[in-house]
Amino acid sequence: MFRFVKSSYSTVQNDCVEVARNIPHTVALRDSKRPGGPVVTLAPAAWGAFTADLRRQQP
Repeated sequence: MFRFVKSSYSTVQNDCVEVARNIPHTVALRDSKRPGGPVVTLAPAAWGAFTADLRRQQP
């Protein structure tokens, strides 16, 4: 199953997104406040494009 890793930016309140990359050809995301809640899965290329766009938008 997915092995989620919490972001190093996460606070004590767990208000963060957790990412799992241990499944081939899949990146899974979930809300750290709802570990039993829904999981969104993406292709690694889609995740890479998303994170690259975030990096471009940082000041």
